[in-house]
Amino acid sequence: MNSSLEAAPIAVVGAGPGGLTCARVLQNHGIAVTVYDLDASADARPAGGSLDMHADSGQVALAAAGLLDAFRALSRPEGQQVRVLGRDASVLLDMVPDTAPEDGAPEIDRGQLRTLLLDSLATGTVRWTHRVSDVEPLGGGAHRLHFAGGASADHPLVIGADGAWSRVRGLLGGAVPDYTGVTFVEAYLDDADRRHPHAAALTGHGMMMALHANRGLIAQRNSGGHIRVYIALRTELDWYEKAGIDLADTERVRAALLAEFTGWSPSLRGLITDNDGPFVNRPIHALPVPHTWPHTPGLTLLGDAAHLMSPFSGMGANLAMLDGADLAQAIAARADGPSADHLDAAVRAYEDVTLPRSAEAAAGAAEAIAAAIAPDAPVGLLAHFASRH
Repeated sequence: MNSSLEAAPIAVVGAGPGGLTCARVLQNHGIAVTVYDLDASADARPAGGSLDMHADSGQVALAAAGLLDAFRALSRPEGQQVRVLGRDASVLLDMVPDTAPEDGAPEIDRGQLRTLLLDSLATGTVRWTHRVSDVEPLGGGAHRLHFAGGASADHPLVIGADGAWSRVRGLLGGAVPDYTGVTFVEAYLDDADRRHPHAAALTGHGMMMALHANRGLIAQRNSGGHIRVYIALRTELDWYEKAGIDLADTERVRAALLAEFTGWSPSLRGLITDNDGPFVNRPIHALPVPHTWPHTPGLTLLGDAAHLMSPFSGMGANLAMLDGADLAQAIAARADGPSADHLDAAVRAYEDVTLPRSAEAAAGAAEAIAAAIAPDAPVGLLAHFASRH
């Protein structure tokens, strides 16, 4: 049975960094917003690894949200270190930025950032366990969100911040992400400095990438002595099925991965043998470059829903948050109330900025993943870094 929910005029679908930033900046300007998310709660699933907040994007968004000082108190400036190794564990590049934290890209755990944003919102802003099943046009720019379970809500503006497989994007041209040809198999090491000192030394304070011949071992520092490991393969999407491997069988997955890294340094192979939990298969998808959509009254996109790109850009969360802040500020700048014409003008102004900006970033991300997980790796990635520093 369908029941109509009472909600603010503006709806954000998705409680990721971009959606939450948008909601926070709107509320800072006294504009009501409701955020819908499919998860049961903020901690229903792991938040993910570490993010670097860039001075010209993520930190700009945090300043607009009034959260920059709180972010800096949580961030890890030392996490900006980037190391590139050969498969023999020789150090080919070790970058330790000499900029002040406010001018660079200090790291913060995704979970810490999400908590910071959630805690800044008015009570009840986020409605958990609201999975959007359909978005129905009502005319005049209004749309009805239908949720699993039968409830619905009508909004004059729906902002799709619902990630890679966005429901909202389906009404804006329907582009879907493509498999990049690269899969990450994720693992983790806990209490690394004490229990995994060799891995800790290889990783350094930030991120380490060991690359060779379409393979990579990537280790990333998180807070609390935690290291996330991404075992990168240029391979088929269904590689494990073709090999007859059940992803829940940790030892079978480990054996298959070790076979892919034959001839690599034993210290690097330790990132595969010494993990503290199961492996998680994460194929990397990206939207076409550039991804655009026809301007449609009452609808727009931000974050991965708008410009899903490979993590080698380092820009995904930064752009999502900048999108959210820019859209919210465009709405606030047209201070005649949330009428359809006011919202449409704000969305047009936002899209004029975000579409070219995200296209440039997505092109760089496609170039970076092609260079990193490549037959001649790490030559291409080193050249990519040199061109940007």
